[in-house]
Amino acid sequence: MDINITIENLKKKGYSVSYFERSEDATEYLNNIIDGKTVGFGDSTTLFSIKLFEKLKTHNEVFDPQNCQIGENFNDIAKKCLTTEIFITSVNALTQTGEIVNIDDTGNRIAGSLFGHEKVFFVVGINKLVDSLEDAIYRGKNIAAPKNAKRLGIMTPCAIKGYKCYNCSTPDRICNAMIIHYRKMSNIEMEIILINEELGF
Repeated sequence: MDINITIENLKKKGYSVSYFERSEDATEYLNNIIDGKTVGFGDSTTLFSIKLFEKLKTHNEVFDPQNCQIGENFNDIAKKCLTTEIFITSVNALTQTGEIVNIDDTGNRIAGSLFGHEKVFFVVGINKLVDSLEDAIYRGKNIAAPKNAKRLGIMTPCAIKGYKCYNCSTPDRICNAMIIHYRKMSNIEMEIILINEELGF
């Protein structure tokens, strides 16, 4: 996997791309360029692991479904995230040819990545990079989704039996929709933050 080819292909598809060896540097970069904004997070373990919320909240109004306050719930915060100036999320997989794949349960991550913001940032660890779109879909269904289900304590076959997709019809199923970004959405800025560390699922 050639990171330079991936960056070149992403730029051809209209994205801005910033590459960092360390997550600390990526966090500092985002903290410096996002100031005095309303910011929504896309329920991401990657963002949680790099402690971006704690940095940004000191000088921005930040909404994160993983950081609900007393009296708030996930859906309330997730809805606020859809109307912010900036939206930040991660991905289930990113291909060397420049496609992004995300699978979602409630739809807040997918919806926030498509429309309505001044700018969207995708923060991506090196473990999310794959060769092809087929590999990206496979990774989303058979690696990312099962790990998320297990993290959430959800009783799906993928979480209980092992890490693979059973295409289940259980009430707890979290693979309810999948989005493929073939290229940057029109009329919105989008930047890919690539980090040379394994982050998230």
